[in-house]
Amino acid sequence: MKKLLIGLLAATTLATVAQAQPAPAPAAAPAAPTCAQRHDGAPAMWVARDDDTTVYLFGTFHLLDGCIDWFNDEVREAFDRSNELVMEIILPDNPAEIQQAMMPLITRYAVDQQGRKLSDRLTPEQNRALGAALASAGAPAGAFDMFEPWFVNMTLASLMAQRLGMTGEHGAEAVLKRAAAGRNMTIGAVETIEGQIQMFDTMSDEAQLAMLRETLDDMDEMQQVLPRMTAVWRTGDAEGIDRMMNEGLSGNADLRRTLLGARNERWAEWIDQRMDRPGTVFMAVGAGHLSGSDSVQAFLARRNIRTERVPNQTPGR
Repeated sequence: MKKLLIGLLAATTLATVAQAQPAPAPAAAPAAPTCAQRHDGAPAMWVARDDDTTVYLFGTFHLLDGCIDWFNDEVREAFDRSNELVMEIILPDNPAEIQQAMMPLITRYAVDQQGRKLSDRLTPEQNRALGAALASAGAPAGAFDMFEPWFVNMTLASLMAQRLGMTGEHGAEAVLKRAAAGRNMTIGAVETIEGQIQMFDTMSDEAQLAMLRETLDDMDEMQQVLPRMTAVWRTGDAEGIDRMMNEGLSGNADLRRTLLGARNERWAEWIDQRMDRPGTVFMAVGAGHLSGSDSVQAFLARRNIRTERVPNQTPGR
């Protein structure tokens, strides 16, 4: 289960939710980041077509640092040709509204309903690592003692990303949603926040604890892997994404099926049905869903729907 957390980050939008902080007004476009170096990006994109319908499949990275110029060239052109944006989930623009929506879900799914203390289920070394991570965010060591391991793990993922300057406001979905709102595009989703939370809540206690313990034991290594995965994403290396997902979810076929395969199969069904109506759709989902033998494209092929990679406008980029 090495680097499992990285697989989870790539497979769900929940890490962006965990970063939300209260705000007094709807969030505007984020301030330009301070970048030591800017990178030209060419993330992978595919397209499915019939006589009157086009569906672009764009692989996103949910948390970014704003230092990758990816919303241009073929991606921007496909987006501008589209009249509908579809994402995994739709989040409110105002982080305070995200927190308001999350509170009852956290109470229902993230709080340990048996009243167990998380600290009693970790080793002293792991408790120290957790306390240090929380302290870096200004939270007391016992702040998450009442919560289930999956929720603490997702929070740690967000903290790691924030230390690297990676936030949801710079993530691909947020950028696309702001652009769609500026064009008054139809914005839809194939899942809900609650549905994504339920995926983690239904994991066994053993799996949740194993995931958290691995994260706490390998915090430094995790923070090195995330930038590497971002670099693979920005170069459009779908095979590289698949290798990293396999590494993150290796030895856990059931979890991969839950996080990727089963969802990709449902999304392929949604695309099949959507192609019965005319229009052009820009579908933006985590890049991990568009790579490998259980990708969205693989399930579309089973429905006799052909997809093709959209070539980069700048060869070799």
